[in-house]
Amino acid sequence: MQYGARAARRQPLFPRCPEPLPREDEAAKEKVGLVPQPGEKRRASRRGRITPARGALTCRGGLLGENIYLVLFTIVLRICNCFLVQTSFVPDEYWQSLEVAHHMVFNYGYLTWEWTERLRGYTYPLIFASIYKILHLLGKDSVQLLIWIPRLAQALLSAIADLRLYSLMKQLENQQVARWVFFCQLCSWFTWYCCTRTLTNTMETVLTVIALFYYPLEGSKSINSIKYSSLVALAFIIRPTAVIPWIPLLFRHFWQEQRKLDLILHQFLPVGVVTLSWSLIIDRMFFGQWTLVQYNFLKFNVLQNLGTFYGSHSWHWYFSQGFPVVLGTHLPFFIHGCFLAPKRYRILLVTVLWTLLVYSMLSHKEFRFIYPVLPFCMVFCGYSLNHLKTWKKPALGFLFLSNMLLALYTGLVHQRGTLAVMTHIQELGYNNPHKSAASVFVMMPCHSTPFYSHVHYPLPMRFLQCPPDLTGKSQYLDEADIFYLNPLNWLNKEFPNNSTMPTHLIIFSILEEEIKAFLISRNYERTAVFFHTHLPEGRTGSHIYIYERKLKGKLNKR
Repeated sequence: MQYGARAARRQPLFPRCPEPLPREDEAAKEKVGLVPQPGEKRRASRRGRITPARGALTCRGGLLGENIYLVLFTIVLRICNCFLVQTSFVPDEYWQSLEVAHHMVFNYGYLTWEWTERLRGYTYPLIFASIYKILHLLGKDSVQLLIWIPRLAQALLSAIADLRLYSLMKQLENQQVARWVFFCQLCSWFTWYCCTRTLTNTMETVLTVIALFYYPLEGSKSINSIKYSSLVALAFIIRPTAVIPWIPLLFRHFWQEQRKLDLILHQFLPVGVVTLSWSLIIDRMFFGQWTLVQYNFLKFNVLQNLGTFYGSHSWHWYFSQGFPVVLGTHLPFFIHGCFLAPKRYRILLVTVLWTLLVYSMLSHKEFRFIYPVLPFCMVFCGYSLNHLKTWKKPALGFLFLSNMLLALYTGLVHQRGTLAVMTHIQELGYNNPHKSAASVFVMMPCHSTPFYSHVHYPLPMRFLQCPPDLTGKSQYLDEADIFYLNPLNWLNKEFPNNSTMPTHLIIFSILEEEIKAFLISRNYERTAVFFHTHLPEGRTGSHIYIYERKLKGKLNKR
């Protein structure tokens, strides 16, 4: 009896809400008060928020309208996710966010060419700059806190997006379908890999999912046009291409809206004006002049398509490689779910296909660009799992194991060297008795490592530059390209005498043989080795070496 009493009090992680009655049985609904009686109509405000009538059956409580245990579980999972991702993905996660924020607060740090050309806005770095400023005022601005607190903040936002996706599916379908969608979202390897990184694509995905929660999908009980359009506008301010997935969704809303003029004049227009004004004011404060960075960004990346300087792929890359890799082992379940899902989810499928098609027209392609539509795909994957009967348990085990193995490998092993080497560089500033004389030259593909945001000490550092040609010059080569044409010759010309030599060189293992003569002649000795990847490619080696310049006397003693 005592065990039964304790079991009755224990709350499940996924508390059961009353299942919705069949939609066609209006008489049954009226008996339990789910349909408004005469004189008791649903109220719709001018802002587009639909308020359930009095007597409507709801299941809300706890944090974010969900059971508190579910909320805490999701937050703890994403925090663990954060600490289990210790590898680098792309340079932008540091150079377009943390490095800029460090420069904003501490007045040193490197601003890449995008900032001198005003292609990026300060709205997203301002979030991390605010965190840095608070830590600085509290006297807690240690380098480890500067690295991890922004990532933990991003992990918290991603957890909120996960919960909003679950809540939305519970409204649109039922708790059982919502569980499977939630499971697919949490065990997605690419979501695990990206959702705690300080990338604009990560924030774009978070805002897209939360905005979808308020979007007028059929069956949704949380519709609010002001909220969803504000989140879409904020995503556009942070990353202008964030509007691409929302074009079919916005068009559908406008097409189905009866009061179209009211939607534009009283909702979309005020939101757009306020958000754009906010962006203009922030960028005016830091650039020192009025700048519409969203136009500059779209002009460079879309209209002029100059992003091809950083690589290009064939038109079908997203369909043949990008999308299958991002979905991973979810792919067969996504395809299966597309055939099973009700017609009201066609708009989500159209959004996914539209996004893939638009990005396919741009020559420069990356996996992270299509990350914002990945949660849309989880809806179809969850629908597939819900309809499986005989093979459900094997399917769940397959999905979980395959995704977790890939997530842990990419999060803990693949491309970890560029972060590990910065931990070693930190010691030059804090534990080196001769730190005033120390200097570092990163002789790797440009932006391979983080910079001052991961050192937090004004140590003289340099890396190979790679800005694109904005003048239309033919046969243009950046500094990194010129270096790799003949590294030994470049080094001898760049450092004609020993007085200009940096004390530390950082290189990939693949470069060592080519510059060995230079290293020996200038008294450099390898002092540290860091594993980087099992899949070296091009200019990227399997290991990273640190060479330190030694005095002849010290070398002879050794």
